[in-house]
Amino acid sequence: MATTFKTILNNDKATTRTLLHEAIPVTCSILSGTYAEPGVAGSSIKQYSHGMFHSVYDYPYLSSSANHIFDLTCGFHSTSTLATSSNSDYTKKNNVYNQMAQVLMGYDLTGSILKFDQDGNIAAGGAKYTDVFFMNFARLLSKDEVKKGSFELQLGISGSHSSPFGKVLTIKDEGAATSYFVNSPAGEYGILKVTADDAATGTTETHSEYTASCGLLFYQAGVAVLTKDIFTVFGSGSASDSNQNGKICSGSAESSLKMDGSDTSADTLLQTGTINAVNNGVRHRIKKVSFNNTTELNSTIYFCRVNSNEFNYSSNPTYLSSSQIRVKRSSTDAPVSYFTTVGLYSADNELLAVGKLSEPLKKDPTTDMTVRVRLDY
Repeated sequence: MATTFKTILNNDKATTRTLLHEAIPVTCSILSGTYAEPGVAGSSIKQYSHGMFHSVYDYPYLSSSANHIFDLTCGFHSTSTLATSSNSDYTKKNNVYNQMAQVLMGYDLTGSILKFDQDGNIAAGGAKYTDVFFMNFARLLSKDEVKKGSFELQLGISGSHSSPFGKVLTIKDEGAATSYFVNSPAGEYGILKVTADDAATGTTETHSEYTASCGLLFYQAGVAVLTKDIFTVFGSGSASDSNQNGKICSGSAESSLKMDGSDTSADTLLQTGTINAVNNGVRHRIKKVSFNNTTELNSTIYFCRVNSNEFNYSSNPTYLSSSQIRVKRSSTDAPVSYFTTVGLYSADNELLAVGKLSEPLKKDPTTDMTVRVRLDY
């Protein structure tokens, strides 16, 4: 009788975890260069009637070929100096901040929503971000998480609204591969820092004094949180400006950076403009966003061990013809079979998975065999 089932023991199983990465570049041509502006036919930027955020696509969003890249929005806490009753979209901006904060930062012991913390040390208190921009990357791009230490954002911080890249600020999560925080309900996050600026001459200057945080990056959630001070402190400054000195979030210089066609500054636009207007201003200042995503591939490997006296017959009805084994050349030949498929069954013999071999494998009483089956999930 053919042996058709064999129990897999614990020693016959092994588990592995593999991280796969893809490089994801998003350039300014997608954000504001190639396609029409929002509200115009053929735009890759989708605005919504609720006016809470923009969705950026890699192609005109009405096309079936379009892929969602990320959502862009802004918000501030009620304690912000920009939070006044006359502020345009005040309630919406405050609601956006609170919603993102409660998901990404959580609550304190009193049940109050925690603010975004600059240094990640929530228990110690310290400076908070109260006026921020959010980039929420689509799961299509970020997959299971953004790879730590791979994020780079380039922002234009001088020039007009239509020509915004006279000087470029580079923001990265350098060092996050070994230094990140786990005190968020949304998973792990790292600190975003300014690592270099590129003057209009084209020379890139790195600055060791750029040590202050300018934002947070939540890896599993795929959300970048950026302080508005990246525009109001660094905007239109030179590499030697005393207002830099690593004080990205506490500089006192007033920026002359123009965020829209009416030459509105970043502070004024965030305070008086609608969320749609703020999104348009920020989007035109993004030169490049790039990161590596991560796909976590978990595998269980089953070693299906076949002894010499097992599986030498087939239960397939076509194995016999007139009570004779078809694959035998003579009556004295040993029985022989050919493997084509391995099935994994539950304890009550329900078929759970099937593995196909690339070619039939010959099995007879003179051979032992181990078939390695990998189940990915």
